[in-house]
Amino acid sequence: MSKYKICLIYPYFGKMPWYFKFFVASCKFNPDIDFIIFTDNRIGEKLPENVKVNYTTLQEVEQLASINIGFQVNIPRPYKLCDFKPAYGVIFENTIKGYDFWGHGDLDVIFGNIRNFITDEILDNHDVIAVREEYVTGFFTLFRNIPLINRLYEQSKDFKLVFRNGKNFTFDECNNLFSQLQAGQSIFELTSEVESMTHVVKRLDQQGIIRAHFDLFVVESNPGNLFWNQGQLSYNDEYEIMLYHLILFKELPSHIPASLKEVPSSYYINENYFSKLSPGSIPGKIEKLFVKGYLSLKNMKRPSLPQIEKNIPQKDFDENEAFEEIEVMIVSNDKKIIRKKKKALTDA
Repeated sequence: MSKYKICLIYPYFGKMPWYFKFFVASCKFNPDIDFIIFTDNRIGEKLPENVKVNYTTLQEVEQLASINIGFQVNIPRPYKLCDFKPAYGVIFENTIKGYDFWGHGDLDVIFGNIRNFITDEILDNHDVIAVREEYVTGFFTLFRNIPLINRLYEQSKDFKLVFRNGKNFTFDECNNLFSQLQAGQSIFELTSEVESMTHVVKRLDQQGIIRAHFDLFVVESNPGNLFWNQGQLSYNDEYEIMLYHLILFKELPSHIPASLKEVPSSYYINENYFSKLSPGSIPGKIEKLFVKGYLSLKNMKRPSLPQIEKNIPQKDFDENEAFEEIEVMIVSNDKKIIRKKKKALTDA
């Protein structure tokens, strides 16, 4: 049991995305961390005890931010909240009372075992913890809950400009210098529109004023070969990872949002789709063929082809038992475009 109490803060306004239930399921398996959601969306499903919901509006958050930050801020739309992530320790100061660390994040994340990576040794020796080597990560960064760190954003010469302007600056991360930083360039050698949190954290870390930890605990692309099993997340059957960020997966034109009614105890994240089937199993290979065929048709951009956004197929399979058939049907204008059946026989 860790000696450090941690909470993560998630303001989210509007309809919850399709991956929300996967996010929540992964939170459940990190029971000693609290995930606190501020939203105007009435969440119907039952949530784990460590996922806490505060119902509010974007306008109320803007008012609270203006009061606690000390001047009128501008949050014209939910996405602008990203620029305010480093100030959550001030905006939600009453919420984080009693916690040793607070953090900001995004819902497009599936967690593995967080404590296997964010150890007490790391928490002992660092004030800011990011999960990439190159920059402060908006989808997961932890801050020590002390006044200096909670107001770290004030060390940017541009924070007032950012908070008063309705434009998005990616202030919480690196002012959109991702590719240059991933290529190995120093943020201090690059031209930026504003001084971001990566500028602030790396500068103060170099000066010895704070202690920052940058390490690669995340997979962000869409490599496939990810397996989530009751709170453990692995890649290539070899590497344990702390989290998978769906930032690229969810933006792919060819991705298929998972529509499983319930999150299974284990599932695979392939390049384009989620599945309960092992990609190496016979059912998994057949499913992959169907998905490939569906995506080929989808990419033909036929105007009459419906956008079927679901995991294909929906049936449950026990890999220790044979199955009789898998059927995928794509219908356009009530006409069958594709109907294929594959059969596997039980062992004699």
